[in-house]
Amino acid sequence: MPQAPTESGPAADRPAAYHHVDVFTDEPYAGNSLAVFVDPPPLTTAQMAAVTRELRHFETIFVTRRPDGPSADARVFDLNEELPFAGHPVLGAAAVLHDLDGAPADADRKWTIHLPARSVQVATRRSAPGRLTALMDAGRPELVGTPAAEDAAPIADRLGLSADDLDPRLPPQVWSTGLAYLVVPVRDGDALARARISSPDFEAFLGRHGAEFAYVLDASAPEGRHWNNDGVIEDVATGSAAGCVAAYLLHHGRAEDGVQTPLAQGRRTGRPSTITITAYGPPERPVRVTVGGGVAVVGTGRLHALPGPA
Repeated sequence: MPQAPTESGPAADRPAAYHHVDVFTDEPYAGNSLAVFVDPPPLTTAQMAAVTRELRHFETIFVTRRPDGPSADARVFDLNEELPFAGHPVLGAAAVLHDLDGAPADADRKWTIHLPARSVQVATRRSAPGRLTALMDAGRPELVGTPAAEDAAPIADRLGLSADDLDPRLPPQVWSTGLAYLVVPVRDGDALARARISSPDFEAFLGRHGAEFAYVLDASAPEGRHWNNDGVIEDVATGSAAGCVAAYLLHHGRAEDGVQTPLAQGRRTGRPSTITITAYGPPERPVRVTVGGGVAVVGTGRLHALPGPA
């Protein structure tokens, strides 16, 4: 992964180029925006975090290509912290690597992206100039746990809903493909529209159920919503949660083994997104999930000044 410099010097002052892409969309200015730095100069953790806050994308990924094949080390940051794993940055980074590869228009590429939490494989293809598709193998999903029935009302309350707004046929459950999400199915689109994080102790509450984040799901659509745990920022499209949703839907008979399902997100942020999710295996124990979508190349940029290393 990108290494922190051992001392200050010219390398820390050279320009750093980045690519601006929108993920989970076929058109620019929709989907989830992302900045991708490929082979950046040596940067400390603090510098990468500062660059991420400066660019103000939901997340920024820093990738360093390995010389031994189509693979790269990567670190991902959101506006608050470094993330051990995240879906849309991995897909966007693989699409950028493909775009830089100079491969023929109809050529497929497979990339291994090494993150602090795990390594994942991503298949990419160029569909048109400035348009690519990326599909990530998120591996085996884990059912972390199922909250007790009496926890349904407190879960709903912390999401600004009542227990009657929850889907009576589908229980809240915690699933993980690298990050643990409490999947909360709601009755319909109206309940989904009214959902919001309404509790200052939300992160601690999730932790008591073995979850790091929550994803509210209208399984009949399917469509979902996700926020930072403080409830201030709503995410446009959440790739790490989408793999959990794929496993959840298969587990509860709402999806079929190996059949792609389009998951909508981001409509209420003004950036509609479509995440393609697929789960494989028997419903009682899904063995693999994939998450993918379109990637639109919006532009490139260059930082002529970098933040200090401290």
